[in-house]
Amino acid sequence: MLRIHFTRDDLARVRVVERPHPLWETVLSVHRLRDRWSPTALDTWRGAARRRLMADPVRGRDAFSLLGTLIPRRGNFPDFLTPTALAGGPGDDLGGGLDQILATPRTLLRRDIGMLADPPRRLTALSDGDSDALRRLDCALRTYHAAAVAPHWAAVRAAVEADRARSGRDLLDGGTEGLLAGLRPVLRWESPVLTADYPVAHDLHLGGRGLVLVPSYFCSRRPVTLIDPELPPVVVYPARTVTATRTLYEGRHALERLLGRTRSGVLAAIGAGCTTGELALRAGISPASASQHATILREAGLVTTVRAGPSVLHTVTGLGISLLRGA
Repeated sequence: MLRIHFTRDDLARVRVVERPHPLWETVLSVHRLRDRWSPTALDTWRGAARRRLMADPVRGRDAFSLLGTLIPRRGNFPDFLTPTALAGGPGDDLGGGLDQILATPRTLLRRDIGMLADPPRRLTALSDGDSDALRRLDCALRTYHAAAVAPHWAAVRAAVEADRARSGRDLLDGGTEGLLAGLRPVLRWESPVLTADYPVAHDLHLGGRGLVLVPSYFCSRRPVTLIDPELPPVVVYPARTVTATRTLYEGRHALERLLGRTRSGVLAAIGAGCTTGELALRAGISPASASQHATILREAGLVTTVRAGPSVLHTVTGLGISLLRGA
């Protein structure tokens, strides 16, 4: 069980990252690429990622082999692979994250790799901070990310932004406690503790530092947090819109016959709320087309639209949700 203990100050310092975190997505996608139980919705991605990795067999195989060693199927993986300073802050790009990894102090490299169950000898040089070993890790992460994650980034970004929009609505409806309660079923809020199923017993006391919530496309089943309790508190959890696309919209095929494939896709893509630009990204259409479809859906009573500063925010109405569910 994972238990995250909040104080009153922590409730005022909860935030959700603005954008997907490239290194968290890269590391977690390694699990999804090799896990047999991974969602079938990722089958197309999995096949394409393997083909791209094997397009350059030597580099692709070496990259996946090294990352597979650092990221075991079970148990902890090193904290230094996911620098927390990048979570939703300036410079949260792959290059900035890799720069931080290359600058990891030798003591932290040795500590994190030492936490692996029976660390293999091939990681000894990396554990010692050897510059060649760090460059090989940098190359492996770049090669793997380019083959497995970057081509799928639009879907990753859309899922994370949709989850963030849902969190925003939960925050408006119920404050921070409403936001935390909305993370069910993966995370369960029982004030003042946020709990989740976890491979080991792990208690994280925030102590007034707050918590960064990181929705992730490639995180699955259970949340992930850092090993070192002294690092800025972060919890990564499965983006809820990924689950929603597999379970909520079971009536989609019938809806396609009623509205057409593109427009039914736009309705489903709006999800818990999004701007016109975000809708275009999620649905894979132009902003002008997204605006036109949203207008028609709004006139039919399936979508509501409100202005939020320079943008507009679209949300699905109760009638729209009923149609998506096939009611």
